[in-house]
Amino acid sequence: MGKSFEQYQKQKLISSYFSVVLSIALVLFLLGGLGLLVLNTKKLADHFKEQITISVFLKDEAKDSEVDQLQKSLLQTEHAKSVIYVSKEEAAKQHSEEIGEDFLDFLGYNPLKNSIDLQLRADFVTPDKIEEISKNLTAKSFVEEVSYDKPLVGLLTENVKRIGFWVLVVSGVFTFVAVLLINSSIRLSIYSKRFIIKTMQMVGATKTFIRRPFIWTNVKLGMLGALLSILALGGAMFYIDKTFPELLLFDDIQVLGILFGGIFVLGILISLVSTFFATQRFLNLRTDQLYY
Repeated sequence: MGKSFEQYQKQKLISSYFSVVLSIALVLFLLGGLGLLVLNTKKLADHFKEQITISVFLKDEAKDSEVDQLQKSLLQTEHAKSVIYVSKEEAAKQHSEEIGEDFLDFLGYNPLKNSIDLQLRADFVTPDKIEEISKNLTAKSFVEEVSYDKPLVGLLTENVKRIGFWVLVVSGVFTFVAVLLINSSIRLSIYSKRFIIKTMQMVGATKTFIRRPFIWTNVKLGMLGALLSILALGGAMFYIDKTFPELLLFDDIQVLGILFGGIFVLGILISLVSTFFATQRFLNLRTDQLYY
């Protein structure tokens, strides 16, 4: 009978530990996924910003040397991501492919201009900076016109700011909820041992002595849960990277290392703090209050 009860207690303890580890792992996995979203929000925003093209249309009398010099000077600037020269013949061919017919046949001439397609780095894709770059290019005597989608630039800049703000708000809320969930799980685990805590206290054990094994046990559970969440997140990232390689999830190993390290440290800190306050609560209760 005693052996059966001991086995039951052991199974109950293992079940309690398993639920704590699982809850920590799931919550940290969700937090890690949210952290990954936060880190890649800027990357995705930068990707869309760098698709904006500024078309620099050149006058017909522009000299080859002037065009070459302009290309070289643009490539040397910090704001240029790519500089591509498009001749009027190439532009006509591309336009014909887009509309599905050769418009030169009924026009009889090519109305298009030689141009340079300039794509900027993401940090320079703002209405003010693009306008300044556009004015500098227009000031050149051999440049006829500088064209880009102004409404799209303004809309993109505004939406990136709005999305960034809400991602941070959601991240804060999720972090708070995650702490509450892990804290509740650990408190339930310690609640089942409240009589043991009070018994140890009644025989003269100090609060520090009583707290130490509980803190160490739950910190180890927090470490295990964090490791499981890191493995799960790494597996999910590997699958997503195979499916959508353009996201370049493993492009910045240092940032990923910081993310995984943050998850591990967070698992330890939340477990430590939650265990400390949970044990402190039961240490401060009177014996008759343990039954409520």
